[in-house]
Amino acid sequence: MIAAASFCRAARARGFALYSGVPCSYLTPFIDHVLGDPALRYVGAADEGSAVAIACGAELGGAGAVAMMQGSGLGNAVSPLTSLAAVFRIPILLVVTWRGEPGGEPDEPQHALMGAITTRLLELMEIPWEAFPAEETAIEPALDRAAAAMQRTGTPYALVMRKGTVHAGPSVARADGRAPLAPLEPASWPAARPSRRDLLAAILRATAPDDVVIATTGYTGRELHALGDRANQLYLVGSMGCASSVGLGLACAAPSRCVVVVDGDGAALMHLGAMATLGHERPPNLVHVVVDNEAHDSTGGQPTVSGTTDLAGVARACGYPRVVRAPTADALADAVAGARGELTMVHAKSRPGVTGELPRPAVTPPQVAARIRALLRGTAA
Repeated sequence: MIAAASFCRAARARGFALYSGVPCSYLTPFIDHVLGDPALRYVGAADEGSAVAIACGAELGGAGAVAMMQGSGLGNAVSPLTSLAAVFRIPILLVVTWRGEPGGEPDEPQHALMGAITTRLLELMEIPWEAFPAEETAIEPALDRAAAAMQRTGTPYALVMRKGTVHAGPSVARADGRAPLAPLEPASWPAARPSRRDLLAAILRATAPDDVVIATTGYTGRELHALGDRANQLYLVGSMGCASSVGLGLACAAPSRCVVVVDGDGAALMHLGAMATLGHERPPNLVHVVVDNEAHDSTGGQPTVSGTTDLAGVARACGYPRVVRAPTADALADAVAGARGELTMVHAKSRPGVTGELPRPAVTPPQVAARIRALLRGTAA
């Protein structure tokens, strides 16, 4: 059995400073230590996939990151592990608990199947793994192997934690006494709505070359690219619903940069819990724009449920201190330009459909990730 402080100290020496995850009883001592260590940051995620995306954003922003989860939650992380971390070559450290381990102590029935396949699922995703160190002398060698593998492959590495591996430490206060914000006035949208391209062009007018612009998957990223490829633009080509979580991780790791996340209504609805995490963390350098055409445009225009869901109202209820409804492209540009110094949601309705040809980005995901890292480090990609 090891002390959480020992592992975190050794991990910190290797650059791992941000932890995100969903709790498991096996992880309690680990999370308690991170919460109580001023040199570390813990971002509690609404789901395991969001934790992976937050960790990926932090890595892009220059901070080594750890995503922690219960083994039965590994299934929630499959999409961002395979269509974000693997595709963009983002090396993060995973800590996955092994509930229902074959041959181990009896556990809850919901862990039986996942416990039997946890390590096989990691292998199927081509994620190398080993047992989480159970002795103090094993911590540094395990972290060195993980770091070497991640440097070699550019992809995640997993430490699988058995029960009782980390002994309990002092508990920490977790309460947040923040008062709820006043609700928004009801929405009133004009009948004539701007195109998505007009709204994206407005965002570009309002951002600077050293801001980071993250576009969700589908037509949003492709249309942003069609307006002109720029080194500060990150086009997610998968991991639908994870753009805001990637932005959160990046904003935490690079607090001096403005991060503008351009979401779609379908993507925002898919991981609505991510908005609650953003509203709790309130990164002052993040602007969350939702371009809402009430449709899944890139798959044939099937309707979403955003027509009966007030996404701006949801953002306010989740704790976004500044929420703006932008009825026109100019209003969107003004809202983004003025969104410095506090977490901001800008909700803009657009009409469905595509303006002009939408070629897929010629730049590859690893190239996109590399140039974002270079931009944030002030070096040439």
